[in-house]
Amino acid sequence: MAELVCLCNEVLDMDLREYLDAHPIDSIDELREQASICNKCMQCQEIVESEIYLARVRRQRAAGQF
Repeated sequence: MAELVCLCNEVLDMDLREYLDAHPIDSIDELREQASICNKCMQCQEIVESEIYLARVRRQRAAGQF
């Protein structure tokens, strides 16, 4: 079941993961610049940063870099 990550923008965790898997975002600042997924409310910063990290790990594993 999808969980709400950001109340301000009504972003679901599944949508965020899908976006991060499709776009090489390496920081929350890059995410704010490139998408309307995250603004600067800071309420979801820890969750979003952890999702960015996990997406980076998934990209590295997919590329064969451990």
